[in-house]
Amino acid sequence: MIETASEMHVESARIQQEIKSYLGVRTADLVFEFSVQEGKTKLDLITINPKHNQAFLFHSQTGVDKLDALKKMLLYVKDYKEKELSYTIQWVAKGDKELHTSYFRASNVMDALQKLYYGRDMNTLTVFSVVLNPVS
Repeated sequence: MIETASEMHVESARIQQEIKSYLGVRTADLVFEFSVQEGKTKLDLITINPKHNQAFLFHSQTGVDKLDALKKMLLYVKDYKEKELSYTIQWVAKGDKELHTSYFRASNVMDALQKLYYGRDMNTLTVFSVVLNPVS
């Protein structure tokens, strides 16, 4: 049972590290963004693509507090590949000429696009294609 703030921080750091390990990403390429909505803690896990320096939503999870949200995110990360579909989205940033390809796990096309557009104005990206990848 976690009782002190120090124990909570240590456990929080441990779970964040475990999530990073499961995803196989560098610390700099993953952001844990917490907010409080309607009395609950929301965790947005954001990935940063080092190739084109764009941030995308990986997944959102809500809990009673930070630790609960982190624990739920860890459970999601452990089996999201079995539960969600894989999408490939090709897009260009406004003012850029290079076509980028990004991959998302989502329950449907709209969720995949919401992850692409997370935190940005929809007019800043032009989407050229969204493809549901075959299940392997």
